[in-house]
Amino acid sequence: MHTKDKTDTTHPDVFEKCFDYTDADDVKALGIYPYFHPIHSAPGDEVVVDGHKCIMVGSNNYLGLVNHPKVKEAAAEAALKFGSGCTGSRFLNGTLDLHLELEDRLAKFMKRERALVFSTGFQTNLGTISSLVAKNDALIIDRQVHASIVDGCRLSWGKVYKFAHNDMEDFERVISNVRKINNRGGILIAVDGVFSMEGDIINLPDLVRVAKKYGARVLVDDAHSVGVLGETGAGTAQHFGLLDEVDLTMATFSKSFASLGGCIAGDADVIDYIQHKARSLIFSASIPPSNAAAVLAALDIIESEPERRERLWENARRMQKEFRDLGFNIGRTATPIVPIVVGDDLDAFRFWKELFDNGLFTNPVISPAVAPGQALIRTSYTATHTDEHLDRVVEIIAKVGRQKGLIS
Repeated sequence: MHTKDKTDTTHPDVFEKCFDYTDADDVKALGIYPYFHPIHSAPGDEVVVDGHKCIMVGSNNYLGLVNHPKVKEAAAEAALKFGSGCTGSRFLNGTLDLHLELEDRLAKFMKRERALVFSTGFQTNLGTISSLVAKNDALIIDRQVHASIVDGCRLSWGKVYKFAHNDMEDFERVISNVRKINNRGGILIAVDGVFSMEGDIINLPDLVRVAKKYGARVLVDDAHSVGVLGETGAGTAQHFGLLDEVDLTMATFSKSFASLGGCIAGDADVIDYIQHKARSLIFSASIPPSNAAAVLAALDIIESEPERRERLWENARRMQKEFRDLGFNIGRTATPIVPIVVGDDLDAFRFWKELFDNGLFTNPVISPAVAPGQALIRTSYTATHTDEHLDRVVEIIAKVGRQKGLIS
C-alpha cells in the first residue's frame, strides 16, 4: 500500500500537491461540503438526497423529459436490441445505424447540413476546436465560456485571446488587434449561447456582425440553449434569426435531450473534416444505443409538444421576477438559469446548506466557474415544475436569504 511517507526525499514527488490539498476537508469539517451527494431516487423535480426529500432546482432537465415514459421505453428497447454498448469508436466498429439516424434528425432539427455525434458534450468541444485550429490560427473566446471550450483551446495549436464577458466593444478591440498581428491564419470565435452559471445570452447579433467584418468563423456552444431558445428550440442562432450567420453549433444531450452525449452541426464539408480529424471522436467509444435512442425519443416529444417550452418559459420568467422583486442579485439572466449572487465562497456553501436542510437542492458555484468574489447559488427550472413547487422554492429561498442578510 502506498502512503504519504516518502522514502526518497532527494527528488520532488508529483503527488505532493495531493498530500498538501486540504480545501475539501476544511469545508467538510465545517459541515457545509456541498458536492458529490448521492441521489437515491430517479432524477426529477423531487428527489431524495442522502435520505432527505428535496425539490430539485439544480438540474438541467429543462423540458422535464428525463423520466418521460417514451424516452425511457426507447432507451430500454435499444439496449435490448443492440446491447449495452458499442465496444468501439465511431471511426471503426462503433457506428450503428441508430447513430446515423440520430445525426440526420439532429441536422434537420438544428437547421444544418450535417451533424456529428460525440460521446459527451465536453468531448465535442475538445475535438471540434482542437481539430480546426492550427498553428497559425487564432481563437477568441468570452472570458466566461465553459471549461470544455477552454480545454479545447489548450489542445489546439492556435493562440488564444479572451474578451470581457459579453462585452462587444472589448470583443471588437481584441479581434482588431488579432488581425493586425496575425494575417497568416484564420480566426475561430467560440462562445456559449447561454452561459451556464450566469444564465445570460450571448449578444449574438453584434458578435456575428463584428466577426464578419474581420473574416472570422463563429462556433456557438448551445448546451443550455438547444430545446430552450428559438421558435422550435433550435438554439441561440434561431432565437436571434441568425441561423445562416453562425458557422457551427454545438449541443449536448444531457440537458433538454435527457440523455448523454453531444454533437456538432454545420456545413457538410466542415463536419466531414472534423469527423476524420477529431481525436476525441476517433479514440473514444461511441455513445451506447440506449443514449442515442433516448435522444431520438426526446426529439419526437420536443417537436410534437411545443407547449413544454412555453411552460418552461412561464416558470423561468416567474422565478426571475420573484427573486428580483425580493431584492436578490440575479445578475443579467434571461433564461431558466437563475443565479443568486452571494459573493464569498464559504457564505455560498452555508447558504446552500440551509437551503438543503429546508428541503431544496441547489448548486453552489465558486471560482473558477465564476469570477473570484462572485460565488453564487445556481437555480434552474423545468417545464414540469408545478406552481406548488415554485411557491415552496420562493418561500424557502426568501426565508434563508433574510436569515443570511442577502435581502431585507
